[in-house]
Amino acid sequence: MARAQTRSRRKASGGRYSSTNPKTKSNLAGFPANTKLGEAIRRKITRILGGNKKQSTLSTNKIDVTDKKGKTQVTDILNVIENPANPHLVRRNILTKGAVVETKLGKAKVTSRPGQEGTINGKLI
Repeated sequence: MARAQTRSRRKASGGRYSSTNPKTKSNLAGFPANTKLGEAIRRKITRILGGNKKQSTLSTNKIDVTDKKGKTQVTDILNVIENPANPHLVRRNILTKGAVVETKLGKAKVTSRPGQEGTINGKLI
């Protein structure tokens, strides 16, 4: 069954909301990319609504890190340290927005959405 990003059809009490419009293609949710920490940079291009294209990163080991002065460098990711979204993602070395990673320059927080944007940007902490 398709996964919709719309409001639930059930109320908190268990009653049903009256349906005003059916599920449409614009309401469907995609599957998570689960960007892994890996050797090669692997990307996937998906067609989205309107004929546009979205590039999602499947695995990478590079990050664009910005320091406090605003200087940006490309560096290697050594390890995923913590992820406030889900602690189980740390064990599987999955990169999401908000994850804290260990780099050669120090700890960095991921500020981009790797499964949506195709690149990984971060900020030193």
